[in-house]
Amino acid sequence: MTKPPLILYLAAPRGFCAGVDRAIKIVEMALQKWGAPVYVRHEIVHNKFVVDGLRAKGAVFVEELDECPNDRPVIFSAHGVPKSVPATAARREMIYVDATCPLVSKVHVEAQRHADAGLQMIMIGHKGHPETIGTMGQLPEGEVLLVETVEDVSQVAVRDPDKLAFVTQTTLSVDDTKDIIAALEARFPAIVGPHKEDICYATTNRQEAVKAVAPKSDALLVVGAPNSSNSRRLVEVASRAGCNYAQLVQRATEIDWRALEGIASVAVTAGASAPEVLVNEVIEAFRDHYDVTVELVETATENVEFKVPRVLREPA
Repeated sequence: MTKPPLILYLAAPRGFCAGVDRAIKIVEMALQKWGAPVYVRHEIVHNKFVVDGLRAKGAVFVEELDECPNDRPVIFSAHGVPKSVPATAARREMIYVDATCPLVSKVHVEAQRHADAGLQMIMIGHKGHPETIGTMGQLPEGEVLLVETVEDVSQVAVRDPDKLAFVTQTTLSVDDTKDIIAALEARFPAIVGPHKEDICYATTNRQEAVKAVAPKSDALLVVGAPNSSNSRRLVEVASRAGCNYAQLVQRATEIDWRALEGIASVAVTAGASAPEVLVNEVIEAFRDHYDVTVELVETATENVEFKVPRVLREPA
């Protein structure tokens, strides 16, 4: 039986960003340097396949620092942590390595700088996301107010409308954030924004690639985890850009083939914490069902690399 033809548009850039790459490398290097077990507070990145792979090598994933013994190294996830976490680790004389993405650290520094200038912060982000918790935890309670939507902007109660600054979570939708920033600037004309936007280059690039492939695809699949903010934003961006069927899948086994019946084209991308091996798995699954022609659609090239912390480059 002949397979139906299918054009598969492979979006680029996709998958791992420099911050995720660095975070995974930090766990692997810590295991090499200190041996197992090495503790990791929260998932190092939001991807089950990656976390399971590191767990198999000897990483122990915990939710809070009090689950870690004093005599084993602990690593903080790429999403960043409140200031109280490294302070507690130092007090307990623990070896700790901060795998916070440098672009998230930049937002932390920004928040502190604004606070030092006497400004109250407004953060655009998702409530409960580890990155939001980490950024808000850089300053004392009440110094950072969270807004998630344009509606939230009209409700937020600030101390002094003339002494405000805003920062954003790095993994948001560029378009959504634009509307929220416009609402903030309309309500608080004196509000101070970041020198350079906080949404990271990788989030922006992956969203632009999706915008390029979505309008010409009958369906679009994002390889990523349900708790990955940047992956979920890619699904939303695809729907908005004109793709009628956009779905998030963790693995090829989650593809709903019945929903894809009759398609002539599909686009595939991956969130910033999804490894390329899972993208290849999805492509192979399509090859099993269709006569696939792969077309690469590249909207940007990335050559960013972040160094791992010095403690890991030094001998044990």
